Amino acid sequence: MAVAELKPSNTMTHLHSSSQLSLLSKRRLITHHVSISSRTLRKTLSARISCSIAPNEVRVPNVQTQEPKSKPECYGVFCLTYDLKAEQETRSWKKLINIAVSDHEIRPKEPKVLASGEVFGPDQPIALKLLGSERSFQALEGVAMELEDSLFPLLREVSIGVDPYEVFQDADWALLIGAKPRGPGMERADLLDINGQIYAAQGKALNAVASRNVKVVVVGNPCNTNALICLKNAPNIPAKNFHALTRLDENRAKCQLALKAGVFYDKVSNMTIWGNHSTTQVPDFLNARINSLPVKEVIKDHKWLENEFTEMVQKRGGVLIKKWGRSSAASTAVSIVDAIRSLVTPTPEGDWFSSGVYTNGNPYGIAEDIVFSMPCRSNGDGDYELVKDVIFDDYLRQRIAKTEAELLAEKRCVAHLTGEGIAFCDLPGGDTMLPGEM
Repeated sequence: MAVAELKPSNTMTHLHSSSQLSLLSKRRLITHHVSISSRTLRKTLSARISCSIAPNEVRVPNVQTQEPKSKPECYGVFCLTYDLKAEQETRSWKKLINIAVSDHEIRPKEPKVLASGEVFGPDQPIALKLLGSERSFQALEGVAMELEDSLFPLLREVSIGVDPYEVFQDADWALLIGAKPRGPGMERADLLDINGQIYAAQGKALNAVASRNVKVVVVGNPCNTNALICLKNAPNIPAKNFHALTRLDENRAKCQLALKAGVFYDKVSNMTIWGNHSTTQVPDFLNARINSLPVKEVIKDHKWLENEFTEMVQKRGGVLIKKWGRSSAASTAVSIVDAIRSLVTPTPEGDWFSSGVYTNGNPYGIAEDIVFSMPCRSNGDGDYELVKDVIFDDYLRQRIAKTEAELLAEKRCVAHLTGEGIAFCDLPGGDTMLPGEM
């Protein structure tokens, strides 16, 4: 395979897996053309577009989005266009999956787990595309170096940049993690607007350049409404493909039920988190099971379930911050992986998992046109269906109604970002912020 002369791109860096060293040496690839100093690279950053919408822009969805840019030529220490069929050892591998990860401060945990084969399987090669900010670009380079040095055999390519129209090119999966935390004195409405602008811009970029069937997992808070904004700005991508991460809440609920029942957490199943990723979320102990038995038959202290258990799950993140001095990182990364694995692995018979998804057509009577955490099942193809065989009582319905009202109010707050007119904020009283938003 001939190697073309390499030209630096303004916004993208490609660093390829060190597992290809032997192949490269056989082809006597000359690498000195592709060494680029940090000083030169930083100079090219000034022309990049921002991930946020400028304050004076009209912030409504525009189907006629920016034209997709041509895929830039790669450059880096080891630059090669891989032909998997030409490599004897990879003839049985599947088609390459492109995974985009956006974060204002990329951490290596999520990319490393994705590259390890734990999520998509031991025969699935992947390309990672990491989106950061100009401020975090040097850290992005560090993450790419770590990935390169880890010698993951499944990791065929790493791309880094600050332009979503380039990073999201042909993405099959997009993990949208980055969001601005709430500053001192900032109201929830302000946070919804600031982060909503980021997700409106990223939705437009996904709509323009990502795979038409890209699966999107929104982690940045407030994640339910950010997911709604993102999908509204990506009309060419099925709304069903957007998820707000509530898997960490589900994992926390399973942990607390296991502790109370004196069993290991793998004995807890059918756990649902209903509603918003806020302190109005509803951990559903009515439908959950322990050792295949209803939770209320195993845990007889029903007052504990209704009060302590529910509050413990809702405020677990705050307790962690007080103990550790920082918000959850490792458990969040694990929950992201769990959320993706639940979509690419068939759900065990009779069980389900939680995800914040688009409510249109839901069988529970929940208001349509919001993103609401509900019980889902998957056959392992990346898609899902909502579970129909769930039961409700007055307690559960009252709690669900409260979190539904909050999400409807949040939706009104971001109407200017979803193309539904002028925003009007009438958020319910009380601070329902989760610690990670602060």
